[in-house]
Amino acid sequence: MDLDAFSALLDDEGQALLASLRHHDPADELATATRLRREHPAALVSAALGQARLRQRAAAKFGDDAYRMYFTPDGVEQATRTAVAEHRAARFAALGVRRLADLCCGIGGDAIALARAGIEVLAVDRSELTCAVARANAQALGLDGLIEVRCADVTQVDTAPYDALFTDPARRGGREKKARSASAEGRWRATGGRIFDPEAYSPPLSWAVEAARTLPHAAIKVAPGIPHEAVPEDAAPEWVSYAGDVKEAVLWFGTDDSIRATLLPSSAGLTSAGLPAPAVGPVGRYLYEPDGAVIRAHLVAEAAAHLDGRLIDETIAYITSDELRATPYATAYEITDTLPFNLKKLKALLRERRIGTAVIKKRGSAVEPDELRRKLKLDGPNSCVVVLTRVAGAPTMLLAQAVPTTRTASGAPGAAPTPLVDR
Repeated sequence: MDLDAFSALLDDEGQALLASLRHHDPADELATATRLRREHPAALVSAALGQARLRQRAAAKFGDDAYRMYFTPDGVEQATRTAVAEHRAARFAALGVRRLADLCCGIGGDAIALARAGIEVLAVDRSELTCAVARANAQALGLDGLIEVRCADVTQVDTAPYDALFTDPARRGGREKKARSASAEGRWRATGGRIFDPEAYSPPLSWAVEAARTLPHAAIKVAPGIPHEAVPEDAAPEWVSYAGDVKEAVLWFGTDDSIRATLLPSSAGLTSAGLPAPAVGPVGRYLYEPDGAVIRAHLVAEAAAHLDGRLIDETIAYITSDELRATPYATAYEITDTLPFNLKKLKALLRERRIGTAVIKKRGSAVEPDELRRKLKLDGPNSCVVVLTRVAGAPTMLLAQAVPTTRTASGAPGAAPTPLVDR
C-alpha cells in the first residue's frame, strides 16, 4: 500500500467501504473483491481489503480500537500491545511527565497510550506512509489534540522542549532497510529479519542512550534478549511479559529503580534485591517455572526467596519446594514422578497411565519435544506435564500436573493442587 492508496481510504467512499468490511471473512475475499469492484475502483477495493485483514490481525493487540485504526503490515507486527503501552505510559505519568518525544513512533501505538494518560506527545518517524497512518490513528481515536506527528529523521529532532523521551529503534531487517540512519549504514546483522547487535538498531543504541541522557526521563525499547552487560550503568532495565510471553525490555533513565520484571496483565512486579544464587536441593513436591520476564531479568533468586524454594540444579531456572505457595512470578506444577531420563521407561509409564495429552517442557535437555512426542505415541483420556531437565547435573524427567490458579480464603491470588490422573 502506498501513500495515495492509503489517502483514498480516508475519504467518504473509502470509509464506507472499510465499514462494510468490518466482519469480512478472508476465505471469501475473491468473491468479495469481484463484487466490490463493480461499484468501486479496483485500487481502492484492494487497499480496503488489505486494511480489513490488518485490522483483524491487530485486534489481538488493540482490541476494538483496531477496527477504528489503520495499519501497515510492519506496523501490526511491530506495534506495542495496548496493555504493555499503557503500563509504560502509566510509569511516565507517575514520573510527572507532561510532554514527551516518541521517536520511531511507528503507527502510533505508544503515542496513543501516552496521550490517553494525559501526556502531550510529539510522534516522529521517517516513513511518510507510517506518519500518515499514525496521524489518522490519532484522529480516529480523538487524540489528535495531544499527538503531533512529524515526518523526520529522529536523529535530527530537537527534544529540548520535552521533559521525556521514548525511543523504539528498528530491530528488524525489513524496517531497518527503510529507516536506518547514515551512521548505522552497513552495520546491521539479522537472522530471519531480527537484528541482534544493539549498534545495528536504527538508530543505534549508543545514539539512543546519549539522547536519553539529555532529558530528565527517558525509556528505550530494546530486544528482550539484550545481554545484561550491554545495559548502561545509569539505566534501570525492565523486562515485560504478557500472559507469560516476554514482549520487550526497556532501559529506563531518570528513575531510582533497579532491575525489574513486570508481569502483565496482573502488573505484578519483581525487583532486584541483590540476592546470592539460591541453594540447590532435591526435587520437592512442587516445581515452579518462573515467568520469562523473571528469568530474563536474572531475578530467579528473588523468586526463589519469595517461594522459600531452592533450585533443582545450579544452572537451571526451575525452583522447587515441599509446600505450595501462591505466587504471580511462576507457574506451579505438582510432581508425581522424578526419574532418570529413559525413553523406554517414560513410554511405559505414560502408556500405563493412559496419557493421551502431554505438555512437554525442556530446560537444560538436548531432547527435542516434537521428536519425543512422535516417539511416545500418546494414547488415552488423561493428561500430564513432562519436564525434561537436569537435577544436580543428571538428565532427569519429571512427570507433573499443572496447579490451577484459584483464590485463597483471604481473597488473594493463590493456587490449589489438582488430583493426579490414574493414581
